[in-house]
Amino acid sequence: MKETIRIIGIDPGLRRTGWGIIESLGNSLRFVAAGTVRSDDKAALASRLCQLHDGLADVIHREMPHEAAVEATFVNKDATATLKLGQARGIAMLVPARAGLAVAEYSPNAVKKAVIGVGHGDKKQIAMMVKVLLPKAGFDSADAADALAIAICHAHHRQSPAYRLAALAAQA
Repeated sequence: MKETIRIIGIDPGLRRTGWGIIESLGNSLRFVAAGTVRSDDKAALASRLCQLHDGLADVIHREMPHEAAVEATFVNKDATATLKLGQARGIAMLVPARAGLAVAEYSPNAVKKAVIGVGHGDKKQIAMMVKVLLPKAGFDSADAADALAIAICHAHHRQSPAYRLAALAAQA
């Protein structure tokens, strides 16, 4: 008998880190919750990272997911912005790992392909398809919609034979 798996998707950002939680049972997906953890952009970097950490830790403690998925960092033209995004992403990976969750990583193109069918698309397309796939979904930002898309991507990938074999090998 299959069991329901609760997945948290995390879209890391220093200003706004989106999170979205779904439940997956076989091919069936159900919306649970979504939101955005915000940091004070006037605060020092260390304080902002603490705000993200504490906000995500609260969500994980409250919602009790079984697995986590985080969007991989992409490199843009601004090296400083990329470095700051990487630090926020570190928090997004640390918090679920410290809670004992397996953390999967997906590129932005893999997430888009899983949700909208192609590897390129804008935030409006992603939000629209998240609403199609999860009709009861509500989200307060594009970052939260992206986080739900990341969770959906993970739900699809965890069904693959390759993922199952890797999970079995990790348990051994």
